[in-house]
Amino acid sequence: MRPSFKSSRGFTLLEVLVALVIVGTALGASLRAVGSLTANSDGLRANMMATWSAENRLVQMRLSRVFPPVGKTTYECPQGDMQLMCEEEVIPSPNPRFRRVEVSVYAADHPERRIIKLVQLVLNS
Repeated sequence: MRPSFKSSRGFTLLEVLVALVIVGTALGASLRAVGSLTANSDGLRANMMATWSAENRLVQMRLSRVFPPVGKTTYECPQGDMQLMCEEEVIPSPNPRFRRVEVSVYAADHPERRIIKLVQLVLNS
């Protein structure tokens, strides 16, 4: 008697390889998306910290009620664990009772990249 071969149930090698390629592609896309979200959250955090630094300076100026002199100054303005540099520029306006104050915030390790710029008018009272 001749032995009978039953059809085996399972996956062929080709089917397994195709499934592995599909899973690998999906995992690669997922890792890329997670990396993008992480980079985006770092940017949002830096933007928030820079905004706080600039707002702190503008509020400090409003509360002091001192009419700022025209000119440009640069100073450190760290926020949390971020090392930031602030550049404050006071510009005269057409109305001599007002001065325009611009506060730009830069990352200390990348001083060429401005994170944020806030502008405010200050009244001489």
